[in-house]
Amino acid sequence: MDRQLYEKISRWFDLHRDQMTGDIIRLVRIPSVSCPQDSAEAPFGKGCRDCLEEMLALGREHGFHTENYGNRVGSIGVKDKDWDNMIGFWNHLDVVPAGNQWAGDPFEPVLKDYFLIGRGAQDNKGPAVGILYMMKCLRELQVPLKHQLCLFVGCDEERGMEDVEYYTGHYPTPRLSMIADSGFPVCYGEKGIMEGCFHSRQAVSESVLELAGGNASNMIPDTAHVVLKASDQLVQALSDTGILQGTAPECLEHTDQMQRDKATAANGETNSHERIKAEWQDGAIRISAMGKSKHSAFPEGSVNAVHELLRFLSRLAPLPEQDRELFGRLAYLSEEYYGEHTGISGSDEISGRTTCAATVLQLQEGQAALHFNIRYIITADRVMLPARLSQAAEQNGLVWRTERDSAPNYFSREHPAVQLLTDLYNEITGSSAKSFVMGGGTYARKLPNAFAYGVGGMKESEEDKRIKKQLFLPGHGGAHEPDEGLNLRLLTEAMKIYAMAVTALNDCEL
Repeated sequence: MDRQLYEKISRWFDLHRDQMTGDIIRLVRIPSVSCPQDSAEAPFGKGCRDCLEEMLALGREHGFHTENYGNRVGSIGVKDKDWDNMIGFWNHLDVVPAGNQWAGDPFEPVLKDYFLIGRGAQDNKGPAVGILYMMKCLRELQVPLKHQLCLFVGCDEERGMEDVEYYTGHYPTPRLSMIADSGFPVCYGEKGIMEGCFHSRQAVSESVLELAGGNASNMIPDTAHVVLKASDQLVQALSDTGILQGTAPECLEHTDQMQRDKATAANGETNSHERIKAEWQDGAIRISAMGKSKHSAFPEGSVNAVHELLRFLSRLAPLPEQDRELFGRLAYLSEEYYGEHTGISGSDEISGRTTCAATVLQLQEGQAALHFNIRYIITADRVMLPARLSQAAEQNGLVWRTERDSAPNYFSREHPAVQLLTDLYNEITGSSAKSFVMGGGTYARKLPNAFAYGVGGMKESEEDKRIKKQLFLPGHGGAHEPDEGLNLRLLTEAMKIYAMAVTALNDCEL
């Protein structure tokens, strides 16, 4: 590694960090949740279009040529493109829904110490702006480059990647593509992603007025709720558990008195369902479950609110038996994260274990529908997976419907860029990390000759850990979590690595 060049790049980024932070804030303020619409002007909704326009404006302000491809993808680079000698950098501007349990407004970014808090700051607007500054750094330092560079930004990565599918169907792609939306060092493979749902064969009973949970397919749900018709039996059962809050409406005063009597008889017993609460809602009873959200590709440590609710309902005696049995089957299928209950568990040496997480619960025309986000191993039989899920559905009196299946991505580990960039990361950081395969999905699965490289996974200092502990509650601060936070110090260090990576690729045939 050229130590002298690294020092120059480091000084440049240290001088420009505040300016870079200001540009990231401009993007985070825009609520760009992808909402597909039949509109050429805003195919993924106004928020995504506005964010794309703002990002392209940033590109022009920093002296680059920009292009807009159907309001789905944009590019920032030079006007005359040499596609056969181009390294493309890909980031996304859309974000997952804000979700719940934020300390403040998710789209009013807050800077605390050197952490920027706001939905999308970490995933993936901060890295998008970081790559823009990396290109500007190399240009201003007049670093000789063998390959042309271009930044691409999309608007539908979190929902289904229709943005890049549109782009690759209409426009050329770079010779080599790198996606700054994973951990360091090189991620040379990604598990397949399948989405679908188990739904009941019959409608739920008239006792169930509402049933819902989760905000997005790729988030472990942190809230779920059901609204049930009120009855004396239901009020008594909920009072026995100590979770029913509030005062009954006048038409149900006798049940309210019964609730007070039960509370008195309980003599201070504590609620045995810490994640469940019940309250009156327009003469009915709303039962809510609280969980802890994480990215569905990395569910370890989360608490699935949908499962918590279903399990509680399956044991709620006043519900009709058919409802309790249905909720029990759905609770069983959503109980674990590795496909053991759905019949698709598996692992391989390349990609680890399949994950299978229940993420969204709905009523569809009166039928319960439980949606799953599945990240299956690279060596899995794609034909057999839907068959096994259908078999699991049949065994539980349900129907399985596959909604989306995105094939795994595998970039040859033998490509010289993999070891080159892995070694570079280790040399700069003093690490001994190895290239890897992950469960997360990036644009790499939709592009030819593509892999992910950073910018996450940087080693935290003791000061980083101390500040994080002060700023974030457990289960907060990460991508797809409440209070999503971007460590600006680590982003700056990651961009220094990226700049050196681009110069190192001068010696690599694309």
